Amino acid sequence: MEEVPHATRKTVEAVEGVHLTQLAVGERMSVQHFHFEPGAGVPEHSHRHEQVGYVDQGTLTFVVDGEEFTVGPGDSYVIPGDEPHSAANRGEEPVSGVDVFSPPREDPDWMD
Repeated sequence: MEEVPHATRKTVEAVEGVHLTQLAVGERMSVQHFHFEPGAGVPEHSHRHEQVGYVDQGTLTFVVDGEEFTVGPGDSYVIPGDEPHSAANRGEEPVSGVDVFSPPREDPDWMD
């Protein structure tokens, strides 16, 4: 087992109002925490990683292939690898949750 102490984690502002924290990276998956301020969002992008997520606070709106999907507290989602998608917090409260990526995103672009 490998422990990842809270003090060793680094939070970055990937885009204005979107804060991402790499929580742990294993051989086959990685997990990150996300926090979107009201009005913040990430533009359309894609990555080879399958992305599975869970929202624990607020409401997040995804756009995938022109279709909107809204997920709120307690909701989960799956985004296939290489699927272009965007996400936005259109509400008035922050959104937070957790994403799991497989294969792991050891060095995602937002860390540069």
